[in-house]
Amino acid sequence: MPPFQVVDCTKVLTGGVNRAFGNREPWLVATITATTVLGTVWLWTFINQDESILVRGKRQFFRLAKRLPAVRRKIDAEVSKAKDNFEGEIRRSCTNLTWSLELPEHGLGHDEILQLVDKHLNIGHYNWREGRVSGAVYGFNEELVELITQVYGKTSYTNPLHPDIFPGVCKMEAEVVRMACTLFHGDANSCGTMTTGGTESILMACKAYRDYARETRNVQRPNMIVPKTVHAAFDKAAQYFNIHIRYVDVDPKTLNVDVKAVKRAINSNTILLVGSAPNFPYGTIDDIEAIGALGVKYNIPVHVDACLGSFVVALTREAGYKIPPFDFAVNGVTSISADTHKYGFAPKGSSIILYSDHKYLNHQFTVTTDWPGGVYGSPTVNGSRAGGIIAACWATMMSFGHEGYLEATKRIVDTARYVEAGIRAVEGVFVFGKPATSVVAIGSNVFDIFRLSDALCKLGWNLNALQFPSGIHICITDMHTQPGVADKFLADFNGAVEEIMKDPGRPVEGKMAIYGVAQGIPDRTVVGDVTRAFLNSMYYTPNKK
Repeated sequence: MPPFQVVDCTKVLTGGVNRAFGNREPWLVATITATTVLGTVWLWTFINQDESILVRGKRQFFRLAKRLPAVRRKIDAEVSKAKDNFEGEIRRSCTNLTWSLELPEHGLGHDEILQLVDKHLNIGHYNWREGRVSGAVYGFNEELVELITQVYGKTSYTNPLHPDIFPGVCKMEAEVVRMACTLFHGDANSCGTMTTGGTESILMACKAYRDYARETRNVQRPNMIVPKTVHAAFDKAAQYFNIHIRYVDVDPKTLNVDVKAVKRAINSNTILLVGSAPNFPYGTIDDIEAIGALGVKYNIPVHVDACLGSFVVALTREAGYKIPPFDFAVNGVTSISADTHKYGFAPKGSSIILYSDHKYLNHQFTVTTDWPGGVYGSPTVNGSRAGGIIAACWATMMSFGHEGYLEATKRIVDTARYVEAGIRAVEGVFVFGKPATSVVAIGSNVFDIFRLSDALCKLGWNLNALQFPSGIHICITDMHTQPGVADKFLADFNGAVEEIMKDPGRPVEGKMAIYGVAQGIPDRTVVGDVTRAFLNSMYYTPNKK
């Protein structure tokens, strides 16, 4: 039996290479080597990107398809048609108003301006004061409005960019942040800032964690892991700050994020894990404790988006309802966004972003040290900020107090549970998941749910449309807690469903049909083009008065 021999793989490999290139010219050997190296680098870069080859290939296919003249003409025609429809609706809404296309020759008087303001405010189709709108206006009290009007008037020209000039407004902002930290169980290290809304709060958190990961871990290709139900502001942040967003599916029954999928999505470039409390589409709360545990295990910050729930979700447990833990009391949670202009009942334009530690907040700040105009630093996106909004938010919180917010929470959650129970009793529809606080999402396996949205719209109710899957939701606010509003909604809801069930197979018609069609378009850039047409229509003015 021959002795065991060890083959030297290195010699075999180098010998093969030498034989292959032995009779070739040096320039050819150099060319082949360089081409091989560059090709390997290109292939590695092409394969190892944040987006899969399938997603990139699909996008490239549609991009090339739209270059075909026939396809381009068809898309342009449809977008133009949508643009005309949007602008036509604006024109119809403003039929009884005159357009100001240039400055008036002489300034208008106060009374005339106020009359014009009233006219502009009275052209809407929905009576939000009577609780006919989902979300949008979360509370309205004449006495509070009078107080806020006076407070804003006194502070309307203040600017906390200049703390030496307006230290009192800065103190108000600091107190708003501290009171909010207390509501969300922050400790002495918790901190934050006010912003102009939930989107800016989310943007600031993403910016802070991108810069924090870049400095502490040298992450150059950051990604964040979010549920598919997370607010679209995270996608906006990803576009603004060049962060790849990795969406994770939710459980089809509970509508909560699949935590196991979150774990699988984590890699060395992950800078942030996100959960919602509650999410906008369905009003369910993700398993924040499980997400927080992943954050601790892998040393990754965890953000909780409580923009929609704000003070209601903060006080729901104290109001006597069971909801899962979600705030700074959960180990691993490093930041929370919450909108004071929602269930904080402050005027529009105020939100808060809170952190568990200043090491995160410091990376939210933008500092420019070498500007000829001096050292410049700002805490949020804005430089100059509206001191009046800060003061109005502070005044609202001081006016309500803990007891006032707790009573409002009881009213709102009571009404939401009442509406949920009423909807569940109706044949032909179902409620998505288990609503945690104020949002009740509705679907149907029997008829096109957008028919119900259209029917309720004709009865004066404005609900939110959902997609993937099709659905609608009502966000219960303090406006819906007024006597008779919830009962009227349920009566109209029952009547609309009963009428639809007489012919459940009939397709939806009118503008609500757009939602169903949009979901079926595989090239989402076309939907984006139509959306841009809609946004442009908001700035429509006629060519002539």
